Amino acid sequence: MAVVLILVFVAVASVLFHLLSPWWWTPIASNWQYIDNTITITFWITGFVFTAVVLFVAYCVFRFRHKPGNRAHYEPESRKLEFWLATVTAIGVAAMLTPGLFVWNQFVTVPKDATEVEVVGQQWQWSFRLPGANGKLGTSETRDVSADNPLGLNKNDAAGLDDIIIEGGELHVPIGKPVKMVLRSVDVLHDFYVPEFRAKMDMVPGMVTYFWFTPTRTGTFEVLCAELCGVGHPQMRGTVVVDTEADYQAWLQQQQTFTQMMASGEVPAKN
Repeated sequence: MAVVLILVFVAVASVLFHLLSPWWWTPIASNWQYIDNTITITFWITGFVFTAVVLFVAYCVFRFRHKPGNRAHYEPESRKLEFWLATVTAIGVAAMLTPGLFVWNQFVTVPKDATEVEVVGQQWQWSFRLPGANGKLGTSETRDVSADNPLGLNKNDAAGLDDIIIEGGELHVPIGKPVKMVLRSVDVLHDFYVPEFRAKMDMVPGMVTYFWFTPTRTGTFEVLCAELCGVGHPQMRGTVVVDTEADYQAWLQQQQTFTQMMASGEVPAKN
């Protein structure tokens, strides 16, 4: 009987913890409410299955507890039971995966009017590159990374000469406009993650990954690395500031271009 009570307590306590605890998401600050909805569906399905299984086990422990003279019925196979278990499991898995496939399609389908912003991860800081007046990012190559060219930009690519370089500082983006985050790592695996945006993506050396989002409220949001990348991983943090259009343009005018950086012979200060 003690085992039965413990199992019932685990089931009830798990449901109450989910419903009453304050651990749920931070307030959302982008268009990715779909992410929250998908995770909520997953919680409902897995939570129902978990509760049902625990309560069923409690019932079995109570219903088929040992009694003198009772013998268990031996039934090694049950086609009917196997069919229903496989069917219900398949339906449950499909119900969890299907919404995610639609959301993933939206997640990687970038609007045509999105502005590209490159994020470069390296042990243990974030760097950013924004397009200049021509609206295009120049090409880059990890092998070209050096002390005076920290992001490895191609010096012979005219499209990148007016690119804006921000090393170890704050990234600013305007509110209400879609942004494509182009992600690149120059050393090990990293993961660019802003909890309030509900958007994250691995950064794999030798690959370029991406996602997009549209900021929906102004504010300052912390950037985290969500992939263990070495001893300095906990300190690999940055900042994304969502500005009004006027504030964004004012900030943009104060930033240094790649050409200016090379002409001055200075490496951008690390904040």
